[in-house]
Amino acid sequence: MMDVKKIIEGKKILVVDDEKDVLDSLVELLNDCKLDTAESFEEGKRLFETNYYDVAILDIMGVRGFELLDIAKQHNVPALMLTAHALSEESLKKSAEEGAAYYAPKDEMINIDVFVADIIEAREKKKNAWVKWYDRLGSFYDKRFKGTKWREDSDEFWKKKLKQFDGM
Repeated sequence: MMDVKKIIEGKKILVVDDEKDVLDSLVELLNDCKLDTAESFEEGKRLFETNYYDVAILDIMGVRGFELLDIAKQHNVPALMLTAHALSEESLKKSAEEGAAYYAPKDEMINIDVFVADIIEAREKKKNAWVKWYDRLGSFYDKRFKGTKWREDSDEFWKKKLKQFDGM
């Protein structure tokens, strides 16, 4: 069993979301970490360019999350895509394809410390964080997407994604 608090303690995390209440909640939930927050794409981009982060938590809508994901990759920062409005099979697959380390629904934000720990631990052990993601959230998406068709439709993609370690 991993010690979440020990893994995330003192880690530097950037959170970009245009919803102030989400930022406030994440600051509270990740109080063992050093957090920078941004409410816009521009602010998030500036922070990426002037600081180092262990993990980035990026909203998809409102802050151009996929563009920020690209910037995170350029800076070698693993990114967790956190979304409510863009919770769809398409944006899940796009997040995985474009190099996100994790894709979590805001409905599960209470477990953000565990998701962040999964990413940090996977990176330290040179493993694929998507494997933990699949174990933790696969059934959530089965319910959300009304069955396992989302997996079956992209079966080859997910098999490959869960085997691949891209160094991120």
